[in-house]
Amino acid sequence: MRIVISEFMSLDGVVQAPGGPEEDTDGGFAHGGWSHPFFDPEVVGGFFNDALTNAEALLFGRRTWQTMAAAWPERSGDPFADRMNAIPKYVVSQTLGAEELTWDHTTHIPGDKAVARIRELHETDGGDLLVMGSPTLVRTLLSEGLVDELRLVIMPVILGGGKRIFPDDGTLRALELVSTVAGGTGVQVCTYRPVTKG
Repeated sequence: MRIVISEFMSLDGVVQAPGGPEEDTDGGFAHGGWSHPFFDPEVVGGFFNDALTNAEALLFGRRTWQTMAAAWPERSGDPFADRMNAIPKYVVSQTLGAEELTWDHTTHIPGDKAVARIRELHETDGGDLLVMGSPTLVRTLLSEGLVDELRLVIMPVILGGGKRIFPDDGTLRALELVSTVAGGTGVQVCTYRPVTKG
């Protein structure tokens, strides 16, 4: 399976709490919901619809899964929501118990076995394994060389601090820009793939 990362990102690389004020206030983050003024329904909405259409499964860290699990099961009647609820999902967590896995079609991956299990999924045949949000998990996947595609929805805003997805381990990782689409709100949807070493 191809591991595809999809993130809302500010110009200064912050991915924390794009969706709402209470989504993630870690570190005193006070700008939750910052993506809303720049959401272009045609460009950004179409981008996420395409990503979900090509996904065979979703992969989340605990916090992002809990946010999604609280929002999506009650939505139905539109194709995007129905697909979100029907698609297989994996959540990486050291603390979630089986009784908490209330979102249908969710499989738990223990945190201490995450890299090995995700590597197994990566090596199996199949479509895209799509990761949305989940900055801690994404940083690990990038560090381990397990990302096949990075799709960044870059918003024209500087947030001044917050969670980021990029490792700060001093390793150079070259990427190629595969496509870019601009929206009327100033948003840029950029798709990158790692440059294969040869």
